[in-house]
Amino acid sequence: MGYFDLQVNGCFGVDFNADQLDPASVKLACQNLRSDGVDHILATVITDDLEKMKQRLANIASIRETDSLVAETIAGIHVEGPFISVEPGFVGAHPAQHVLPACVDSMQSMLDAADGLVKFVTLAPENDSNQKLTRFLAAQGIVVSAGHTDASLEQLLAGVDAGLSAFTHLGNACPKKLDRHDNIIQRALSISDRIAIGLIADGVHVPCHVLKNFLAIAGLDRAYVVTDAISAAGNGSGTFQLGDQKVYVDESLATWTADREHLVGSAITMPAAVSNLRSKLGLSESQILQLTSANSRKLIGFPTRGASNE
Repeated sequence: MGYFDLQVNGCFGVDFNADQLDPASVKLACQNLRSDGVDHILATVITDDLEKMKQRLANIASIRETDSLVAETIAGIHVEGPFISVEPGFVGAHPAQHVLPACVDSMQSMLDAADGLVKFVTLAPENDSNQKLTRFLAAQGIVVSAGHTDASLEQLLAGVDAGLSAFTHLGNACPKKLDRHDNIIQRALSISDRIAIGLIADGVHVPCHVLKNFLAIAGLDRAYVVTDAISAAGNGSGTFQLGDQKVYVDESLATWTADREHLVGSAITMPAAVSNLRSKLGLSESQILQLTSANSRKLIGFPTRGASNE
């Protein structure tokens, strides 16, 4: 059973948020993912102008139809935004001018553009009035995940009651300085017995000792590991694109906005993340596979049988 990465903005020089995608480049990226032991991913489209997001979703769906390897590797799409918090820090590197209030009609237009491939949506519960969009998505079997959010505990619980079932990259998409007790990290951890907790295991977004603490609370059966990779993943340091913004990757593979204020995805590959889990957290191979494959498959209802490495 190979890895299943639920959050890939791009990799190996390919940006899934580009306005135009080259089928040959996408196929090569998928071949490289397979070489890394990654059986499946959710290609991730982040906040931008709604029409651009719809076009990018349509691009992925269209290219997926051109090649069987691409279709098998890109098992679906993760839509991260635009229904997130607009507040500084919580919005992260997402363009705040394109953040929108949660809207069923706007979401439906994205679902249509993606031709049924959307499996996972990250939104801010406080931006979803009466949890209308959460209920709409959950009723269709789409995972609704809190992220880029400063939701109160009451808002998180209301989301869970409406179908919210995950939290996207815990410990990220929040300001550097938070209340020491009442903050979004503590709120999310307090309900981790009811939702799945997503974590980036690059040692940059969340230091490995913090990751260890998060896992101890959430539990190995409730957490899942993603790369949150951008086009830089597998290509080292340099300047790369994520949608319309430039990303600067330093020698430690930290991925920065131009002002160095926010991280923008990651430049890690899944084998490197696995190495961190093994060497810095001391996890066993079965525990690692649970975090990088089994839990992800279970969360989105993807069958275990038929994975290419089984």
